[in-house]
Formats: sequence, structure tokens, C-alpha cells
Amino acid sequence: MKIEPIPTKEAEPWLLQRHYARRMCPVSYAFGAYRNGQLQGVVTYGTPASAPLREGIAGQEWASRVLELNRLCCVSEKNLASRLVGQSLRMLPKPSLVVSYADTAQGHVGYIYQATNFIYTGLSAKRTDWKIKGREHLHGATVADESRGQANRAEWMRAKYGDDFYLEERPRKHRYIYVCGNKKQRAAMLDDLRYSVEPYPKGQSRRYNADATIELQTTFILG
Repeated sequence: MKIEPIPTKEAEPWLLQRHYARRMCPVSYAFGAYRNGQLQGVVTYGTPASAPLREGIAGQEWASRVLELNRLCCVSEKNLASRLVGQSLRMLPKPSLVVSYADTAQGHVGYIYQATNFIYTGLSAKRTDWKIKGREHLHGATVADESRGQANRAEWMRAKYGDDFYLEERPRKHRYIYVCGNKKQRAAMLDDLRYSVEPYPKGQSRRYNADATIELQTTFILG
């Protein structure tokens, strides 16, 4: 198995065909896992669009160093996902603060992040998503984008869709953080971390077939 940086344009078709979100996100770094020249998995990292998120992890000093592990999709093979994540972390620029989320709505607990020594910092904040009846398959961000540029976006949506427009509570996600850097950098970032470190969550994690995102309990530990 060979793991290496790949162009975003190479990662995109793999993710769009296999990842449950069926949509791309901002990608700054992409890595692929290959066996005999065949792509077996992809992980991508990007700068979170939310300034409060970037600053909220460890303050303004580290905000420009925050990356989100925003897509991970592999064929169903034991330890492949954790190997891909672990080796890709080593190839990211240093120092970096990596945040990632395990989606409870998809049955994810985050065992891959636990296996690669991420820090667990609890559940994400409670939020609501914008929804339109009959179009529930659309991501809440996709629905909200329709009103971009309007002075009062919610009122504009209600005027357009009437009672078909509604708010739905978003399932909370497990939040994991990894610090990339030398010993001094890691210590400084951990000192400035604004979230409390909590014990890893446990539970039955849903398993997926080869054409979907996988969430498996693995044993690979990042050295």
C-alpha cells in the first residue's frame, strides 16, 4: 500500500461517487492510498470556513493553522482508513491543528480518530439546519446558499417556500482534534486548547460496504 499526496481533481470523482455527503468541500490537501496503482482510499483536509471555529479551538494565535479533516472514504479493508489518516497527518505542514467530526447521524463514533491518537473534546454545539419539504436529501448548507445575498435570508426563504420551509435540529457530532508539530509546538498548542479533553466515546459503530464511507474499530496506532 502506497500513501501519497494527490491533486484535488483526482480525489473529487472518488469522493462524489462514494462519500455519503455527495458534495465536495474546500480542499487544501488531499492524500490517496494506492495498491498496484489502483486508488483504494482518499482523505482530504481544508481550512474551515467558520472564523469562530478556527479561533475557538486554540485562540487567534493558532487560527491560521487550523485544518479540518473533511472527507475520508476508503474501500472496506481492515486498518486501511487509520493507516491513511495516520500517514497523511505526518505529511501535513507543521504546525497544524486538525479538527474532525464523527457524524452520529451516520452511526459514526470516531474509532478511526481514536486509533490515530486524536484528542476527543466532546460533542459539537447544538444547531439547526434549513430544510425544504420534498428536498430533504439536500444538505442544509446547500439550502441556505439559495438565499445568499438577501438582507433577511430566513424571511426570504419563507416568502418563497411558505410552510415547506422549516428548521430541523442538526444531529450533534463527536469532535476530535490532532496537533501536528514538533515537541515544543505541540506543547504550546495543547496549552492554548480551549476545549476540555474528555474520555473517548464508545458504542456500536455502523459498518459500510466498499462503496461508502467506512467507520471501523481499528488497531493501528500513530507512532
